[in-house]
Amino acid sequence: MYTVGQVNAYIKNMFTQDFMMNRIYVKGEVSNCKYHTSGHIYFTLKDETGALNAVLFAGNRRGLAFSMKNGDNVIVLGSISVYERDGKYQLYAREILPDGEGLLYQRFEKLKRELEEMGMFALEYKQPIPKYIQTLGVVTASTGAAIRDIQNISSRRNPYLQIILYPALVQGEGAAISIVNGIRALEQLEVDLMIVGRGGGSMEDLWAFNEEIVARAIFECHVPIISAVGHETDTTISDYVADLRAPTPSAAAELAVCDIREVEERILAFRLAFNRGISGKLEWEEARLRQYENRLKLLSPRSQLNEKRQMAVELEEKLQMRMEHVLTEKKHKMALTAERLESLSPAKKLSQGYAFVADETGRGICDAASLKVGDRLNIRMLNGKAAAEVVQVETES
Repeated sequence: MYTVGQVNAYIKNMFTQDFMMNRIYVKGEVSNCKYHTSGHIYFTLKDETGALNAVLFAGNRRGLAFSMKNGDNVIVLGSISVYERDGKYQLYAREILPDGEGLLYQRFEKLKRELEEMGMFALEYKQPIPKYIQTLGVVTASTGAAIRDIQNISSRRNPYLQIILYPALVQGEGAAISIVNGIRALEQLEVDLMIVGRGGGSMEDLWAFNEEIVARAIFECHVPIISAVGHETDTTISDYVADLRAPTPSAAAELAVCDIREVEERILAFRLAFNRGISGKLEWEEARLRQYENRLKLLSPRSQLNEKRQMAVELEEKLQMRMEHVLTEKKHKMALTAERLESLSPAKKLSQGYAFVADETGRGICDAASLKVGDRLNIRMLNGKAAAEVVQVETES
C-alpha cells in the first residue's frame, strides 16, 4: 500500500527522468493569465483539444520579451513536472515566444549572441558619423516610403547633397545578398556615409536585416553606416552591428544630413566674431604701433639732440643764475669789507686831522718814550709830508 505523497513523488520522478519532459516546446493560446505580486506569472495554455496549467517564475522573467495577455498564441519552452502538494502536473516555463515568430526569434537571439561574442557589437569598432557630407549612399527599395522620406528630409536640410540610391531587395528570397551587394557597390563609389534600411513590417518582412552575411558586410564596410530598419520598436541584427542605429529612415536622414541653414547661421556668427576679433586686433596693433612710433621719436638722434640742447640751455640758465647769485654775494661781502677797510684806512684818519709819524727808516712811531732829542722824523699828512727833528720829548702815563 502507498500513501498519496509517495504516489505523487513517484509520478514526479517519472517526469524528472523523462528527457523530453525536461526540455519541451508547447504551443497554445494563453488564458487565465495572472501577474502575481511576487513577480510570478500563472496562466493556462489551451487549444481545441485540451488545456495545460503553466507558470513562469519571477527569476525567469527575462525569458519573456513582450507583455503576455489572454488570447495570445505563444510557444513556451520549459519542463513538465508534478506539484506534489496538489498532485497536478504543470508546465514550468523558462522562455515564452510569440507564435509565428518564435522560431525566427530563436534564430535571432542565437545569431545575436554569436556575433556579440565575436565582438561585432563592440563600441571600439564603431566608426564616427561625419557631420558634413557631400554624398549619401542609400541601400533600400526604390519604390518604398523609406527612400521618399530620406530624399524629402535630405533635400529640405541640404539641397546641395548628392544622394546615390542602390535599389535593393529588402524582403523575401534574395534580399540579404541584394543588400550586401548594395553596401559593397556604394563602398566602391566612396560615398561619405551610407543608410541601410527599409520601412516597417513583421519580423519575417525584416528578416533580411537579421542575416549574418548582411551583418558581416556592415561590419567590414569602411564607410560609416546608419541602420534604419522598420519602426522605432523594431530591432534587427543590423542595428547592433551598424555604426549608428536610427529608429526610422526619416530619423536616419535627420542624423546623416546636416541642416544647411544652421551651418550658414554658424558661419555668419563665426564671420562676425572673426571680424570683431580682427578689428580689435588691428586697433590694438595700431595703438602699439603708435607707442613704438612715439618711443622711436624719443630715441631718434634729432630728439636726443633737442633734449640735450634743452638740457644744456637749462643748465646754462642755472649756471648763470648761480654765478649771478655768487657774484651778488661776493659783491655784498666786498662792500662790507670795503666799508671795514675804509673805516680802517689811514687816509681817512689823516683826513680827520691826524698824521702818521715814522722814523727815518719808515717805521711808525707809537711810543713817545722811544724818541730822543735830535731824532729825525718823517711826518705823513693827508696831502703831503714833512721832515722834522725832535727838540723835546714828553711822556704821559
